[in-house]
Amino acid sequence: MPRFLHTADWQIGRQYGRFVPEDAAVLAEARFGAVERIAALAAREQVDAVLVAGDVFDAQAVSDRTIRRLFNALGGYRGPWILIPGNHDAALAESVWTRAQRLGAVPDHAHLLLEPGVRAFPDLGFAVLAAPLTQRQTHGDLTAWFDAAETPEGLARIGLAHGSVQGILAEDIDSPNPIAPDRARRARLDYLALGDWHGFKQVDERTVYSGTPEPERFRDNDPGRVVRVHVPGPGQAPVVEPLEIGRYHWLAWDATLSVASDLDVLVERLDGLPPDTVLDLTLAGAIDLAGEQRLEQALSVVQGRCRSLQVHRAGLRLEPTDEDMAALQADGYVGDVIAQLRQRQDAAAGEPSDTAREALAILARLLGDRAGERA
Repeated sequence: MPRFLHTADWQIGRQYGRFVPEDAAVLAEARFGAVERIAALAAREQVDAVLVAGDVFDAQAVSDRTIRRLFNALGGYRGPWILIPGNHDAALAESVWTRAQRLGAVPDHAHLLLEPGVRAFPDLGFAVLAAPLTQRQTHGDLTAWFDAAETPEGLARIGLAHGSVQGILAEDIDSPNPIAPDRARRARLDYLALGDWHGFKQVDERTVYSGTPEPERFRDNDPGRVVRVHVPGPGQAPVVEPLEIGRYHWLAWDATLSVASDLDVLVERLDGLPPDTVLDLTLAGAIDLAGEQRLEQALSVVQGRCRSLQVHRAGLRLEPTDEDMAALQADGYVGDVIAQLRQRQDAAAGEPSDTAREALAILARLLGDRAGERA
């Protein structure tokens, strides 16, 4: 009986405007790499097919080159790829999919299910009940017709859809593209392959979100997976196994520095980061000049070793000790300037205090350099 890979939310063509251009380009390229790794895994596992549950592309207006590159990336697995559109790449009358077809970019082994319906694959042992999005948002359940749909006898019933299973989000959130939480049971599905949720999530034994194969957000929701599925037979519970496929690890850390040991812990954590890390670090608390210099050194090392580092310091005050001030020989006018900058730091958090902190750090470094020259 059928064995296949389930994946979704490739978001090909996604832009990363919050990152510096060098990092943004690498992270965008990683999305093609994820598809190539899925193809290699499918070939290695000799699965019957790869099911892609929507949002293959991040937007309708991706370039022709991006479209061609995506379909070329499928070449590592010559078996069937079965794809539906999601909300980002809905099957509009004129869409990224119609453009791909006009370009002649879609290979023969890629099956684009752009309209709702049943597609039987008797040689593979299953039939797909497809619920592609034909507009970006809908408030009706596009899988409702699954319940009454007939499929050839002896074939496993596989649902393929993109949307929000009701009851997962907070009760006061009205999510578009709803899907009934018991759709698999009501439609007698052997497996319901879903896209839209960007982390791996198993709703029940037959209803699964694969998540995006390459992380792209700072959320701890198990992204970077593809799901290997084995359906023993019609009516039997599927064997579901999420597999790691992502390259980059996105981490969001909050660190409060109050005493010297806090900085020791942070530096040790930074030293242990692997190269394929995208780190968003928010600092708070207070630090003296010696600690500031040590922190800068540690961050410089991480910036050179990891894929990306973003640091937010608005909540971290630079508080030179009396010993720091004496060592800098900051008296007279310079001493008054430092005192004013320290006062501004203590104002409400925001741009003014952050600017004051940076100015104080720069002035301290300049004074430190001058003191070193005199020594």
